[in-house]
Amino acid sequence: MYFIKKKGKSWIEETFFRRECIKFIPSSWDQHRCIPVCQVCQSLIRCCCGRLMGEHSWQESCPPTSLYPSPGQGMEEEWSMEAHTRASPTDAYGIVDFQDTATRVCRAKYVRVGMDSKPEALLQLMLREWQMERPKLLLTVHGGSENFILPPKVKQAFSKGLITAAISTGAWILTDGINTGVSKYVGEAVKLFGGHNLRKRNTIGITPWGMIDNNMDLIGRDVFRPYQPLGNPLSKRACLNGFHSHFLLVDDGTLGKPGGQQGLRRKLEKHIQLLKIHPRETEPGSACTVCGGGRRPCHRINSVGLC
Repeated sequence: MYFIKKKGKSWIEETFFRRECIKFIPSSWDQHRCIPVCQVCQSLIRCCCGRLMGEHSWQESCPPTSLYPSPGQGMEEEWSMEAHTRASPTDAYGIVDFQDTATRVCRAKYVRVGMDSKPEALLQLMLREWQMERPKLLLTVHGGSENFILPPKVKQAFSKGLITAAISTGAWILTDGINTGVSKYVGEAVKLFGGHNLRKRNTIGITPWGMIDNNMDLIGRDVFRPYQPLGNPLSKRACLNGFHSHFLLVDDGTLGKPGGQQGLRRKLEKHIQLLKIHPRETEPGSACTVCGGGRRPCHRINSVGLC
C-alpha cells in the first residue's frame, strides 16, 4: 500500500473536487419500450456522459425504470456538468511513477481537479504545494491529439528550439499531456534536450480525466502510484506522457470525451498571463500574493514552431 495516513483533509482535498454523473440520460433512446430497464439497456446504451447505466451512482437519484419517454415528455434532455453531476473532494493526487523508462527515473506530480476549479487555486497549487519555480515565460503548445509524422529536420528544430527557449527563460511549458500527437513530441523534446531533475522540468500536462487510459490506477490520496503508459490500441482514450513533470487531470464528469480541459486551460493561461510573473520587474510592495514577479506575455506554439 502506498497511502500516507493523515489526520483530516489536506488543503488539496479542501480546494479541489472531482465530478460524478448522477443522472442517466441516454445518448440514444431505447425503442423497444422495456419496463423496467432490461439487461440490454444496461449493457449497451450509454449515458450522455459516456458511461453505462451500471457505472452510475444512484445515491441522489433513482435509476430510470424505462428509457422510453412517457407521453408528453420531451424526447431529449440536454446533459450538463452543472445539472447532472455532483462534486466531491478529489480522490486522486500524489506522484505517478512511469514504468516504461528503464534507463531513467520519470516521475510527475498530479491531481484530479474539477473543470470549474479556480485558476488562482491552481496557481497556488503549483507554486506552494508543488514548489515549482515562478515562471518568467509561458509556452503553451496546442495541437491535435492524433499521431502524425514530423520530418526529422523539423522535429529536431522544434525540439531543440522549444527546450532551449524554456531553459534559457525559466519558462513553463503547457500541453495536453497525453502520449499522442503534439504532446508526445514535446515529451520527446524533454527527453532529448531537457534536464533530468524533476524540479527543473516544468512541463505541465492539462489532461481530461475521462480520456486517460488506466485512470483508475491513479485513484488515491497523497499516494505514489506506478503507471504503465501502454494503452489499448483500440481504445479511444490515451495514456499520459511520461516526460511531463506535472499533471492537472481535469474532470468534467464525462468518460471518453475529449476537450473537457480546454476551458480551464484557457482560464489558467489567461490568469498567468495577466499576473506579474517576472520578479525582476516587480515594484516594491506590488507583488502578487500568489506568485509575485513582473509581467511577460504568453507565447503560443503550434505543432511545428513559433506562431
